Amino acid sequence: MNTMPIQRGRPSAARAKIYQTALRLFAENGGSEIAVSDLADAAGIARGTIYNNIAEPENLFGEIVAGLSRDMIVRTELTMQGIEDPATRMATGLRLFIRRAHEDHDWGRFLLRFALSHSLLHGMMREPPARDIAQGVASGRFKLGAEKVPSLLSMLTGTTLSAMSAVIRGDQTWREAGSNAADLLLRAAGLSAGEAHRIATAELAPLAAPEKQNKTRRNA
Repeated sequence: MNTMPIQRGRPSAARAKIYQTALRLFAENGGSEIAVSDLADAAGIARGTIYNNIAEPENLFGEIVAGLSRDMIVRTELTMQGIEDPATRMATGLRLFIRRAHEDHDWGRFLLRFALSHSLLHGMMREPPARDIAQGVASGRFKLGAEKVPSLLSMLTGTTLSAMSAVIRGDQTWREAGSNAADLLLRAAGLSAGEAHRIATAELAPLAAPEKQNKTRRNA
């Protein structure tokens, strides 16, 4: 085996290619293991390149899940900095996920495969909106009893994944799918039809840059 040191810090182009290829293969196969030879063939690189860039290829699935979860939570929160209204936050978060699935089908397919079965991915989709929903109920912004909060949260998760699937299949544009899903969720939370439509169709900010890029900009 090649004994070159494992690269640390900012992903190299080779490591980024390995991760993206693995993401696609995991989504296609539905399992959590990939043979190094299959990964190398799919990525069009040598087996040694994988060992030089990935410390433990057998743990690649868990590494991707952890990185994907952390990345999306951080970037979504950065995008929504300054947004205090729980209704706007819920709608914005949902639409950011749907647009990301449009921009990166492999990312979206990976979530569709594993979001409901893997605790980290499940938490990524539920924990941030759960806080917004709780705040909306406590403040009276959402007109529903506390006993219905779990149902609204489940509806949000299912609606987001269904909309992502429709976008990836080409049945809807991300704008249509995102706005329609957000509109329905906001109405279910008790907002009027007019206000729900206004929030659901408002201009959507770009997803914040990855954490490392943000750190680089702040330190420049």
